[in-house]
Amino acid sequence: MKKLSIVAALSIAAAAFSQTKPLEKVEPAFWWKGMKNPELQILVYGKDVAKNEVELSDGIQIKDVQKVENPNYVFITVNTNEINVPEFKINIKKGNKNISSYRYELKKRTPGSADRESFTSKDAMYLIMPDRFANGDEKNDSRPDLIEKSDRSLPNGRHGGDLRGIINNLDYIQNLGATSVWLTPVNEDNEKVYSYHGYAQTDLYKIDGRYGTNEDYRELSQKLNQRKMTLVMDYVTNHWGVSHWMIKDLPSKDWIHWFDEGKDGFYRSNYKTTTQFDPNASEIDKKYALNGWFDTTMPDINQKNPLVLKYLTQNAIWWIEYAELGGLRVDTYPYNDKEAMAKWAKAITDEYPKFNIVGETWLYTAGQISAWQKDSKTGEAAGYNSNLPSVMDFMLFADMPKALKEKEGWDTGMIKLYNVFTSDFLYPDLKNILVFFENHDTERWNEIFNADPKAYKMALTMISTVRGIPQIYYGSEIGMRGDKNKGGDADIRRDFPGGWKSDAQNAFNPSSQTPEQKDFYQFSQKLLNWRKGKQVIHTGKTKNYIPQDGVFVYFRYSDKENVMVLINNNEKDQTLDLKRFSESLNGAVKGKEIISGKEISLNNTLNVAAKTPLIIEIQNKN
Repeated sequence: MKKLSIVAALSIAAAAFSQTKPLEKVEPAFWWKGMKNPELQILVYGKDVAKNEVELSDGIQIKDVQKVENPNYVFITVNTNEINVPEFKINIKKGNKNISSYRYELKKRTPGSADRESFTSKDAMYLIMPDRFANGDEKNDSRPDLIEKSDRSLPNGRHGGDLRGIINNLDYIQNLGATSVWLTPVNEDNEKVYSYHGYAQTDLYKIDGRYGTNEDYRELSQKLNQRKMTLVMDYVTNHWGVSHWMIKDLPSKDWIHWFDEGKDGFYRSNYKTTTQFDPNASEIDKKYALNGWFDTTMPDINQKNPLVLKYLTQNAIWWIEYAELGGLRVDTYPYNDKEAMAKWAKAITDEYPKFNIVGETWLYTAGQISAWQKDSKTGEAAGYNSNLPSVMDFMLFADMPKALKEKEGWDTGMIKLYNVFTSDFLYPDLKNILVFFENHDTERWNEIFNADPKAYKMALTMISTVRGIPQIYYGSEIGMRGDKNKGGDADIRRDFPGGWKSDAQNAFNPSSQTPEQKDFYQFSQKLLNWRKGKQVIHTGKTKNYIPQDGVFVYFRYSDKENVMVLINNNEKDQTLDLKRFSESLNGAVKGKEIISGKEISLNNTLNVAAKTPLIIEIQNKN
């Protein structure tokens, strides 16, 4: 027998290894039996995989195989209803030789998964930027497989906050009165800089290792569910990070919006998403609004491509099912292809009928915002139904600081708030609107008002008592500030005091809060916990009274309950003649103010202190 040289032997071994090398990616990595839509698209990725044949074990039939421009991709479609085994193999074959295999698992669904509850108007949503909240595991602050390392001295760098830090502080969030938690994106964002915000994702099926693991994320969701709370995922359909593994090896050029006139396909969006419903918009303006990139590091995804849309749909459903999620918040919603996104939203809500999805509809008129809500008459007028259950009230957000800062006039001051609600007839589902006065992209409320607790209390009272779902931003409940104009985004995303072992103060512990922090926190805690059990606030009707002398009064009422809300933005105390509100008071002569707990006389007049809100539970005359 002829002996092989060492070089020849190594060459043969290397060739054998390359033939049996596992596929680089299979997405989704596993799925579930019993989904309402049994059709599953499996992405298979590996060097020149499309030049070979694909076969499934156990005689399972492939419904469709799609190959694209890039030979490193194959998209396989199967009908899971026709698969009667818990796992099978995806075999890549060259002739009769099996050169690679992947064991694919179809898991059992958690009982009741399809009917899972989601966030509603009974909830108060707490928005967290995980990198800036709390560092529960210092070992994952920096990782060798991820580019940007932790450095708290850099305002725009990674600071080390993680999922374990949030899990460790669930008591604080629950005691505050929040019932739903929205995290800015925690999927892998492996860009060189500014990766802490998470909006340039590089792997849609993997939690960023600096936050923890997929299992940690599921643990957070499960622990919230055990507390009758929900986890809301911040989902990004419009753009990915330029370092996403698929962007670096595009399946096809039309996976993203590519501009030949730009550098490396880039052309910046004009950000004018009002063109989506403008019947007179020019085509070029619409093109650059919707197809333009959000930034140089964020290629714009083409949802019109059916493979892209299916990928995004399945990825969202995968996270809902795997992590037991209680909702989605979708970033930059009007920047997407709206017809494709209507299919995306419908596919998810068909699978989970009670599931809530709120879109970031950053527009400033009720007509424009309401057009994005499911079954909207304004959307219907434009020949469109979004199938999107919930939208964000950016009109209220924009007018709240103006209302509190301006002098009272015919169209200035508190009348601006009243005018917001005069457009409520445009919304098909008033209860399902997210109301807020700040978030991770905006100026901090406490910066605008110089950390004045009175301004904060008026704002929190309003979003907690009007129609919809109140959303608060981490740290504002202890008076946190941040100057976006001077310090940029990093300044409105400061570290929560006490989230790091080296912090001088731990504001997560109410007993360690400063007197100023306590003033903010105790009011927030009292109001939000009161709101939890008030069905009249969750689903009741509203009666508005036109603001007079800087005082806005409205009632939330039902057959069983009646709540009077007064917000005095005047620099002086105001005495109100209660005869004006007789149709809502209905003969009642007393009530209970929910913050102070004091009994309030409703005979004839009522004094409201300057820059103060009152919330009065009306006691029926019977």
